[in-house]
Amino acid sequence: MTKLNSIGIAKDPKDTLVIVAMSGGVDSSTVAAMMKNEGYNVIGITLKLYNDSKETASSKQCCAGQDIMDAKRVADKLKIEHKILYYQNKFKEGVIDNFIDSYLNGETPIPCVQCNKTVKFTDLFEEAKRLNADALVTGHYVKSITEKDNTDMYRGIDLNRDQSYFLFNTTKDQLNFLRFPLGNLLKDETRNIARELDLNVADKPDSQDICFVPNGDYASVIEKFRPNSFSKGNIKNMNGEVIGVHDGIINYTIGQRKGIGVSDKNPLYVVKIIADKNEIIVGAKEHLVKTKINLKDLNIITNDQNDFKNELFVKVRSTGRLIKAKIDINDTNANVNLLEEEHGIAPGQACVFYAKNNNGYKVLGGGWIKS
Repeated sequence: MTKLNSIGIAKDPKDTLVIVAMSGGVDSSTVAAMMKNEGYNVIGITLKLYNDSKETASSKQCCAGQDIMDAKRVADKLKIEHKILYYQNKFKEGVIDNFIDSYLNGETPIPCVQCNKTVKFTDLFEEAKRLNADALVTGHYVKSITEKDNTDMYRGIDLNRDQSYFLFNTTKDQLNFLRFPLGNLLKDETRNIARELDLNVADKPDSQDICFVPNGDYASVIEKFRPNSFSKGNIKNMNGEVIGVHDGIINYTIGQRKGIGVSDKNPLYVVKIIADKNEIIVGAKEHLVKTKINLKDLNIITNDQNDFKNELFVKVRSTGRLIKAKIDINDTNANVNLLEEEHGIAPGQACVFYAKNNNGYKVLGGGWIKS
């Protein structure tokens, strides 16, 4: 019987075809090099997701023109096959349109989750299958454990880089096909490996902005695609009194304090956005406290329902902490009772479920916050 290779497949590495999603950054480039050095048959694929502008070209984003060139140079150095897939239309329909619609509905969207779910882990997954690959390998900082053809996902060792929150919407079939070699590494270790391998991207800065939003100015993106979306409306206090006027609800997110456009003797925060009335509700910080969340469109990726009998934790924003919680699942919806108070929970964000075991914090799935 053939023993399992380093990515949990019962094949010799030289007989194992892996597709590496190469964004042009240090993480995915290092993964491609690691796979090549371990003797795997590697094909690198880079996605072109949007048409570059002067702004996107100069900002710290992934999947831009320079990144494609960087990915190509790394592939050439590693002597691996490299493909570029042109997914601008798919990305516009699956990610940008969803992002704009969500903001216009008074939500705070997470386009990176949509991108992973649609373009990266649906279209790229299908392309990898078409090429008869054995696995799709990425540079995400999440830990995965594969046993008996079943893969479970955990938080990455580097908690400052952990990306499990963004991958909760992955399907089980996709997860079983995916591999994440960086999950047990710290970011500094990844860069050191890249330097040792003399990769040209070893010291390349990390992408920081949403890829299609130049310099974090999402209002400009919405104005570009939906120029008639900005309409003035009322800003009200918690008593329903009009205390100001806004220039469009897309300029506001739950928990926002700066740039509201009204002042008070005490700090004011955006507490609620009522899209159908085009209203912004502001109040004191205590009005942002929540202990109950309603979720929709659940995606459960654990096969072990006993996981939900353990002590459960949730994360309600990508940079947030793990919060102890009780979860009541009803088909594709859920009610979450937080056992600790949390501020500024926004509709449109994800609530991701975790349970702790001997391997770390396992991702059970999650859903989208309704209220």
